[in-house]
Amino acid sequence: MRKLFTSESVTEGHPDKLCDFISDSVLDSYLSQDQYSRVACETVAGKGEIYITGEVTSKAQVDIEKVVRQAICEIGYNNSKLDMDYRTCKVTVNISKQSPDIALGVDESLEDKKGEKTDSEGAGDQGLMFGFACDETKELMPLPISLAHKLAKRLAQVRKEGIIEYLRPDGKVQVTVEYEEEKPIRVDTIVVSAQHEEETSLETLKKDIQDKVIKNIVPNELLDEKTKYYINPTGRFVIGGPLGDSGLTGRKIIVDTYGGYSRHGGGAFSGKDPTKVDRSAAYMARFIAKNIVANGYAKKCEIQFSYAIGVAKPVSIYINTFGTATIPEEEIVYKINKKFDLTPRGIINYLDLRKPIYRKTSNYGHFGKEDMTWEKIIDF
Repeated sequence: MRKLFTSESVTEGHPDKLCDFISDSVLDSYLSQDQYSRVACETVAGKGEIYITGEVTSKAQVDIEKVVRQAICEIGYNNSKLDMDYRTCKVTVNISKQSPDIALGVDESLEDKKGEKTDSEGAGDQGLMFGFACDETKELMPLPISLAHKLAKRLAQVRKEGIIEYLRPDGKVQVTVEYEEEKPIRVDTIVVSAQHEEETSLETLKKDIQDKVIKNIVPNELLDEKTKYYINPTGRFVIGGPLGDSGLTGRKIIVDTYGGYSRHGGGAFSGKDPTKVDRSAAYMARFIAKNIVANGYAKKCEIQFSYAIGVAKPVSIYINTFGTATIPEEEIVYKINKKFDLTPRGIINYLDLRKPIYRKTSNYGHFGKEDMTWEKIIDF
C-alpha cells in the first residue's frame, strides 16, 4: 500500500519563528547570569512593533530591549518597508514575577510535602508531552520533517552567505513523501515560498531555488520525473515578516516537533525555563524514544508522559512501538522506570538543562540536532 505524508518547516524569519527566537534569546540571557531563573517569556510581533510579556523571577539583570533588537538584527530584519527594521521598531516590555501560587508547587513537590522525600521540585503545570523516534533517517526523525527543516535552513544559509542575494528572511517549506509499506521511497512534492526583493523575477527565483537550495539538500535518489515543485506559487512574495503577518511565540509547535508524524501534547517550548515540563519532559521523552530505537528495541517509538502541577513524578507513562518492538513494551516501560528519574529535577540534571542553550533550538526543530543532550545515544 502506498500513501503520502506531508510536513512543513519555516525559516527563522517567519514571524512566529522570529518570536520564538526572541523569547529564547531572553531566556538565555537570564540563564547566563542565573541558572535558576524562572522564565516564561512570550513575544508578539506586528507591524513595526514587538511586544514582550510574561513572568520572570531571577537574580539576573537583563536589558530586554537590547536583547530583542539584537535578535531581530541576527535574523536579518533591517527594512521597515518590506518586513521590519531592528533599529526603528517599537519594543514594549511588560514582564512580571512568577505567580506565588505556581511557585508553591514548583518550589516543593506534593510528595515532599507529604514526607515522601523525592528531593525534587513539582511540575510547573499539568500537561502531557510526547516523544518520538523512527529509523527513517540517521538522526532517527521522520523523513518529511527532516527534509523540510534542512530546506528551510538552507534558504536562510543562501540568503545570509549571499549565494542568493535578493532573498529576505521570511519563508516556508513543505515536503510530501511517498511511503510504501511504511517505508519512505520518494519525494512526491516540494513547496517553497521565499520572500524576495521587489525587482526579482519569478523565473530567476525558481531557477535559483531549484539549483542552490533543493538540489543541495534532497538526495537525487528520492527525486524522479514525477516529483512536483511549487516555488512561490502565488507569483510574488515581497512583503513579509511581521509587516505581512503577525507573529506569536509557540504557534509553530508541529514544526518544532515531528511535523505531524507523531502526536503533540499541546504545550509550546520557546521562552520557558526547564522547570516547565512542557519543555523539559518533551525533551526527555524524545531522548528515551530515540534510545529505544537506537538500541534496537523498536523501529518506531512514541512515548507520552503526563504531569500534575506541583507533583514531581509523572502521573502516567505510555509507550507505543506500532508493532515494531523486539521486546515486550511492558519490559521497555520497566527499563524506563528503572533507569531514569522523571521528576523535573531529575530531567533537568540528566539533560543538563540549566545552561543558556535554547536560542539554537528555536528554529529548524528542537529534535534531530546532534549537539543537544537529548539527542545523545546511550546504552539502554
